[in-house]
Amino acid sequence: MNESIEHVSVMPDEIVAWVGEAHPRTIVDGTYGGGGHTRLLLDVLPKATTGDDPAPLIIGMDRDPAVLARDDVPGGPGSDPRIELFLGSYEKSPAALAHCERSHADALVLDLGLSSDQLVDRERGFSFTMEDAELDLRFDPESDIPAYEWLAYRGEREIADTIYQFGEERYSRRIARSICLRAQDRNPVRTVGDLVEICRRCVPRSKNHDIHPATRTFQALRIAVNDELNILQRTLASAADWISPGGRIAAISFHSLEDRIVKNAFREDERWKVLTKKPLRPTDQEIRENPRSRSAKLRVAERLGSEDTPG
Repeated sequence: MNESIEHVSVMPDEIVAWVGEAHPRTIVDGTYGGGGHTRLLLDVLPKATTGDDPAPLIIGMDRDPAVLARDDVPGGPGSDPRIELFLGSYEKSPAALAHCERSHADALVLDLGLSSDQLVDRERGFSFTMEDAELDLRFDPESDIPAYEWLAYRGEREIADTIYQFGEERYSRRIARSICLRAQDRNPVRTVGDLVEICRRCVPRSKNHDIHPATRTFQALRIAVNDELNILQRTLASAADWISPGGRIAAISFHSLEDRIVKNAFREDERWKVLTKKPLRPTDQEIRENPRSRSAKLRVAERLGSEDTPG
């Protein structure tokens, strides 16, 4: 990474409270990122091991190699014996548990937003302000293809459908047409600035100017390039297989597509008891102190035991 700023975790008090009520010994932080939730959750782990119980542990998962390069070093958070860091999607949590000689976790925490470090990394293209950066948008720059290549290999209709479906952008067809016209002129979209300029021309500025005209398009391409929604769906569909009875999932989402997946996964699987009938939102004070938290929604569910499951 080119520079680093302090990452501020979203809804930290709520995460600690809802996860702590499960009295967990093993926690999976599936979106380790800046490590903020992991550091706070250390306080809810038991202080000692008793009998045959496994040692208290937090497993931190992240797709970004830069995270491990930063924290999994002598003297870093990864050197704490209560923390094990793994490179990979939270979908691989069962493999990480097995590596730690555990079959189940007592809690899974998902914070589905970008970390501050990713936003300031010039090599990723996540921030609109770094217009000369390549349009990459991958969490793991060593896997799959960057967003500018994804655009080069797709037709106008698929690009438009992706921007509309994943970004809920009503001007998706204008944007897709402009992207493809540039490619036809042998001047394809390559940088953040290229795509931002298209979005500025195609998306009328809202009256209150509360959202950048490129926000929804960048969100859509990031989701597509990283296969985010499919990974979330698959993980939630299987999580009850590896979370202990009485264990919990606490998931923070930042847009309606993610929130809908979380809500439906909890409601449609009888092995989960929904603990938050409506999503919890950040406090006004948190939004003032951390404006990035303003769109966050937290949902929590508890894994039922076999005796509690209907049928």
